[in-house]
Amino acid sequence: MEQPLLDILILRDPKESKRKCSLTPLAGRDGVVFRTYAPDRRIDAGGRILLDPDGEAFTDADFNSPLFLIDCAWRRVPTLFRTVDGDLKRRRLPNLVTTYPRKSNFFQDPLRGLASIEALYAASLLVGIPRLDLLDDYRWRDEFLERNAQLLATLRK
Repeated sequence: MEQPLLDILILRDPKESKRKCSLTPLAGRDGVVFRTYAPDRRIDAGGRILLDPDGEAFTDADFNSPLFLIDCAWRRVPTLFRTVDGDLKRRRLPNLVTTYPRKSNFFQDPLRGLASIEALYAASLLVGIPRLDLLDDYRWRDEFLERNAQLLATLRK
């Protein structure tokens, strides 16, 4: 039996550099839809899982659920989120270690922060529809998988 395709919706901040964005290579992939943020445009995220470091832990009830990711700087999340409609289930990921080299001269990233592509891959495991192909073009793929091998293995059902 063929596994269902993971449904991923990404709200992207146009202020973010596409060149530096870990999600840019996903454009045009099956199951992945990008929407660009505009302050006067609503986005219907339906009943998707919203990746949120302050959300609840994933549960078995989340299997096969579609995912929603807001791709922007942490400080801009509230601004983008104001345009989102839907009954979202906020879920947090386990404490994985990012391999994306993050640096800001102005703001501190949350300690639990991951690159968007890392978070999306981990979430695909937690909803039971693993998409290793999400990491195909990720420069730090092997290091991320190696650093988190034990924890990632527990996420695979």
